[in-house]
Amino acid sequence: MPLVVPSFLAPLLTAPVAVFGAGVSGRTMAELLAQLGASAAVYDERGGDGVACRFDATAHRLVVFSPGFRPEHPWLVAARAAGVVCLGELDFAALFWRGQVLAITGTNGKTTLTEFLAHALQGIGRDAFPTGNIGFSFSRLVSERDGGADDTVAVCEVSSFQSETLQHFRADAVLWTNFAEDHLERHPGLAAYFAAKRVLLTRAVGEVMYVGTSVARAAATLGYALPPAACVTTEGLAPEPRLAGSVFSDYPQRENFELARVWWRYAGLREADLFTAARSFHLGRHRLARVAEVAGVTYWNDSKATNFHAVEAALGRFAAPVLLIAGGKAKGGDLSAFVRRIAARVRHVFLIGETKQELAAHCKTAAVPHTLCVTLDEAVAEARSAARAGEQVLLSPGFASFDMFRGYDHRGDVFEQLVHNLGAPVAPSERPH
Repeated sequence: MPLVVPSFLAPLLTAPVAVFGAGVSGRTMAELLAQLGASAAVYDERGGDGVACRFDATAHRLVVFSPGFRPEHPWLVAARAAGVVCLGELDFAALFWRGQVLAITGTNGKTTLTEFLAHALQGIGRDAFPTGNIGFSFSRLVSERDGGADDTVAVCEVSSFQSETLQHFRADAVLWTNFAEDHLERHPGLAAYFAAKRVLLTRAVGEVMYVGTSVARAAATLGYALPPAACVTTEGLAPEPRLAGSVFSDYPQRENFELARVWWRYAGLREADLFTAARSFHLGRHRLARVAEVAGVTYWNDSKATNFHAVEAALGRFAAPVLLIAGGKAKGGDLSAFVRRIAARVRHVFLIGETKQELAAHCKTAAVPHTLCVTLDEAVAEARSAARAGEQVLLSPGFASFDMFRGYDHRGDVFEQLVHNLGAPVAPSERPH
């Protein structure tokens, strides 16, 4: 079935559409525009083959932009001033989606919850696809599935960068896993970060929304009223025997399962099927996975931990203090408080990336043993020298990777190869005990 162009959008497609961003979102937006019979002009400050690095607002009636573009970016300011309609990638794609949308957000856990619910729905024969901020854009899903069928489910991960500008995107339900300090390099404070995510709640059809304990706590602190039925207890729960042996048996993954369970019940689906899906589900790579044991020392890859909350959750899984490799590209936040919170859980910290000097100063104040390292290679070598048999070396950086790597996955791949080079085969993923 061909994609249907909304009436308000059709006149805007008669001129070339400006696409901001030449990355994954930008490329898929251009492909979707081509499918609609519209022409695209791609803009990116870095330029490139067929990519303009100077924006002329007068040549366009519509701009679609990647989430990496801040709302106050000069190009967007100029476009709006010229009367050009500006839509984020998620908003634009949503205009052509005929199926259902289950939206997932959160400081941590949103990728796992997105992948798990798609896995669980597929397990009962539903046409469900993980999409959004997981590296498979909504534009790409819309394009490949021709807008989907009425019963197709897009399980869509939504970041704060995407949610803050939403105008047309609607979700049949919204699940918000947790809330903690993150992305303060973009949002001017925790209140602004919360407000950016909260926009997604306003897009929930019929106010079908479920939020974890930390989200409800933050909402109360910031003066936002949530429907009582939306607040799900996700912290301090007793063990669930039916989750034994699954990735959801312990925290932090347990809170993901609790939100999935509440929505699953709301949808009228058999709870037994969700537990079956939990037992067959495997976490994606770079999420607190055992890499190998070398000379009695176990190495763990948690490269996807790009904020303080994720690091603290990982450290909470170990019975004894670990040797931690941390640091990377700054994202804002209170580094001093972060170091104080983790001090008792680390025996030594090996610091990398652009934040290493500032982290070192806070480690010194908090009496946390630490070593400055120029490269990840050096950090692994130093950790190996310092570690004793029976100890754990954990890569859980707490920061973005783009100062040294292409992404968190590249960082994790490099770490695993370095561990492999120490003399042990890379082991199947396991969870810490």
